[in-house]
Amino acid sequence: MRFRDRLRGFFYGRYGIDALYYALFVAFLLIWVVRIFLTNIAADIILNLVEFALLFYMLFRAFSRNIYARRKENEKFLGFFRAIKNFFILQKNRIRDAKKLRYRKCPHCKAVLRLPPEKGKHTVKCPRCGDRFEVKVVL
Repeated sequence: MRFRDRLRGFFYGRYGIDALYYALFVAFLLIWVVRIFLTNIAADIILNLVEFALLFYMLFRAFSRNIYARRKENEKFLGFFRAIKNFFILQKNRIRDAKKLRYRKCPHCKAVLRLPPEKGKHTVKCPRCGDRFEVKVVL
């Protein structure tokens, strides 16, 4: 019991594991798998150093007591990751809806609009910013 209490006391107030930790862990595993199939010694050494740097940074973040700074780092990462995720979701939706809808960007606010596939020129009003603009649908 005494060891468990000491361990609990050590982890009290530490930041712990979050989404950035998991992303760093996945990157660590990917580099490790690449290193298995690598035959170049120089590249192997460089990737080994990158692995250790990732591992050190993961542990540093998990055991850190500066919760505010670690939370800001995680929020930045989540914003970056969300942008990438939304890009791929949009591409998937474009492929799925190719026969039913046309996707166009508003030139003013850059919002992506889903439009019916009616051929010709149309004037469209953006629901986000209210700007009117011309759209030409060919197919």
